[in-house]
Order: sequence, then structure tokens, then C-alpha cells
Amino acid sequence: MKNEKFLQESKNAIDNLIENNDKISEMINLLQEVRDNKKNVFVIGNGGSSSTASHFVCDLLKTSINNSQPRFRAQCLSDNTAVMTAWSNDVSYDDIFSEQLKNFVEEGDILIAISCSGNSTNVIKAVEESKRRGIKTIGLTGNAGKLEQLSDLVIKVPSDNILLIEGVHSVLLHYITEILRG
Repeated sequence: MKNEKFLQESKNAIDNLIENNDKISEMINLLQEVRDNKKNVFVIGNGGSSSTASHFVCDLLKTSINNSQPRFRAQCLSDNTAVMTAWSNDVSYDDIFSEQLKNFVEEGDILIAISCSGNSTNVIKAVEESKRRGIKTIGLTGNAGKLEQLSDLVIKVPSDNILLIEGVHSVLLHYITEILRG
């Protein structure tokens, strides 16, 4: 059955994450450092990855609250439709994230870029802008793409199936939220 194949491939992708837990631990450490230093986490993505980015910001702002630690300062840059459409209309859709970063980003902040293909131009431009400003970048992606070469830390889901990649990204970010809340 085709669905069983999808579920088995999803399980294999999650098993791969478990085998490469060092990168996940590094991401958790970066997030804890940002929280401790009261710096900002910016999260971006397109389509389903935009929803994943928004959901992760919600989890950082609410679900990860731990009374013994500062609260996260986090923003999903795809949540403000008016700003995104203004930049799209007046400049280019390729600049919707990089231009917003110019308004907010400061030393010690991090950018989490989610792109299943790893090649979304607006995501790549935001990572490049972050790097110009000395901001650490974390890329969540699938098998390939420019995001892997540009990001300081990359966590890949070993698949080309976008639905599978998006699902595993959600599982990964829920796992990270669970760890962060303690």
C-alpha cells in the first residue's frame, strides 16, 4: 500500500534525525543561548514551511515557557501579510524576508530558515543578509539546495518528498520545544 510506504519513509527520516542528534543538540544549545541572552529568534519559510515557521514561533513564545528561564523573543517573518505584500508589490517577493530583517536584526540574534528544496530565493537572500550582519543561521531542509552551503548549521531530512519533509520538520521542532521547556 502506498500510504504504508510514506509512513515507513517518514519513520526512516526520523530515525536518521536520531542518528544525527548532534546537530539537533547544537540547535537546542543555540536557542538556549539566545533565550538566556534575551536576543531574537527569526523564523522564515514559504507555503507549508511558513506554517511550520509560524507554529514554531508560537511554541517558542508559549509552549516553551519555563519559569526558571527568560522567555523567548521570537518572530515569524511570514506572519505579517501587509508587510510581505508591500515588499512583494513594490520591490520583489525575493526580498520579503531580507528587508524585514534589516528592520530588526541585532548582534546575537539567530535566523531559522525552513525550505524543503533549500533553494527558495527569498529564504536564501534572508540567510545571505543575516550572514552580512554576522547573525547565526540555522537551515532546515530536505536532500539538497543552496541553504545547506549557506547556513551555519543545517538539519536535513533525507528525502525529496515535500510532504514528508514538512512532517518531519514539525516533529523535529516539537521535539526541540519539548526539550526547551524542560
